[in-house]
Amino acid sequence: MTGALPSVDELLDGAVVVAMPMRVRFRGITEREVLLLRGPAGWGEFGPFPEYGDDEAAHWLHSAIEAAWQGPLPARRSRIPVNATVPAIGPERVPEILARFPGARTAKVKVAEPGQDLDQDLARVRAVREHVPNVRIDANGGWTVDEAVRALAALSADAPLEYAEQPCASVPELVEVRRRLPQVRIAADESIRRAEDPMRVVRAGGADVAVVKVAPLGGVRRLVALAGELSGHGVEVVVSSALDSAVGIATGLAAAAALPELPYACGLGTGGFFTADVATLPGMSDGALDVVDVSPEPAMLDAVRAAPDRVRWWHDRVRRCHSVLAWRGV
Repeated sequence: MTGALPSVDELLDGAVVVAMPMRVRFRGITEREVLLLRGPAGWGEFGPFPEYGDDEAAHWLHSAIEAAWQGPLPARRSRIPVNATVPAIGPERVPEILARFPGARTAKVKVAEPGQDLDQDLARVRAVREHVPNVRIDANGGWTVDEAVRALAALSADAPLEYAEQPCASVPELVEVRRRLPQVRIAADESIRRAEDPMRVVRAGGADVAVVKVAPLGGVRRLVALAGELSGHGVEVVVSSALDSAVGIATGLAAAAALPELPYACGLGTGGFFTADVATLPGMSDGALDVVDVSPEPAMLDAVRAAPDRVRWWHDRVRRCHSVLAWRGV
């Protein structure tokens, strides 16, 4: 980042740890914890999931510092098309979920949930297709190659999928699925945001689309630079969230606004999964969100402040990740 790395004391001065309750279980959790930083340019969000090690989580801290100390890049657009996100729910709940995304013409549907089977995935996707014309699915690396080929053939039998996100976990598996099922576009998520070399999956021929998230990549500037490199390989990007608070969503919208091209609806409409947030974003309309600056609202912050032991846990994590960034010379 430009300029000296702020000290730990500067980062934690005014930092707030929040625990936002969720409407439905997502990624196996019902409450989302993040730490919010306040700097001279505004607010940043540090929210790597608990299972992430410090080396990986340090990218998220870099992103939070960039947002709070440098601010966004110049915007090329003021509204961002957004997809609906449908968790691994029963088909009877699909209308309830889609109602939270007014005007959305694209839906990302979670599939390959542990404990569920392909018939349940098919029922969920068919229910979504009754309401939304464009459907993409996300397996979070949950299938083997043979399972992915069979499932994707079934899921695209009634109508094409916009793309299939991370059907398998490894890069060689993605390459093989893409070879065996060329009619289905493959998107890489974990193979980019959790990889030391985000371009590896593209060079190997394992992706048509890249799902990119600001925090795991280390900030808006790194995301925009990666998008430019991906474009040179004919791979388009979709900006998505990492189950962010309103602060993180605003950063994601700023990243999407800064890209030269934005061919797909973005996965930045996940704020509706919280029953309480830290700020109020302008509501989604006509399938899009406005690009806005966001600052936490004091009353909303107070309602979701985390318990003291969790505050200490997050402060210790910031200190460790700050050490990683300092060692890297960031």
